[in-house]
Amino acid sequence: MGKIIRAKLPIEYSIGILLLIFGLSFFLAGRIFETPMPDTEAGANMYLGMFLVSSAVTVMVLILWEELLFPVQINPSETEVVFRNHRSKLRIQVLIYLSIPVIVVFLYANYDLNLYSFVPWAAVCLTAPVASKLVSGINNYNDFLRLTDNEIEYKNNEKEGILLVSNIRQIKLINDDDGILSKLGVSLTDKSQVTIDLDEMELEEFYDSIKEYLSIHYQKLLEKRMM
Repeated sequence: MGKIIRAKLPIEYSIGILLLIFGLSFFLAGRIFETPMPDTEAGANMYLGMFLVSSAVTVMVLILWEELLFPVQINPSETEVVFRNHRSKLRIQVLIYLSIPVIVVFLYANYDLNLYSFVPWAAVCLTAPVASKLVSGINNYNDFLRLTDNEIEYKNNEKEGILLVSNIRQIKLINDDDGILSKLGVSLTDKSQVTIDLDEMELEEFYDSIKEYLSIHYQKLLEKRMM
């Protein structure tokens, strides 16, 4: 049974937040269009354009604010626990992101736009999800940390390996400048050193769970067991 590390926001809060963001975006969307909205048939088309502008902003927020849609959980078994970013989350994020360039192109092709407002809006909607979530998610798509009583397996882009617990002399938790866990320093019995870069594996939500598992299953190693 899965263990929830970070739950989604309650559905009523999520809907309320999204409606608020959509409403504010809709209210401000008129600035993107060059012509004012007349009380004619063209006005209905303008409402469609404003709806699309607000929809793009809402999609961007859904990708950036993951708590609205995506819980974080692990599925430990009796013999192992695997920490990784769920691939289904990334696939959903990519699919809903694709609606943003479609909306941008549609608006540019069909509306008279105020480019001084449209270009910054489009740039933010197109680039913020990519820079903040999607590129990192794709780069770390195959990364994981697997812990068992007998071995530690990890993969981080070009670095990967399997360490037998019987060959480990010490495991050191390495924090960054902000005091947040960032790496595992593993000293082996042959006096070699291996560094597992957790901060490059997009596992931030799992740090507390990783420390908890290590403290329970590798307690003697964390206590600097003598050779």
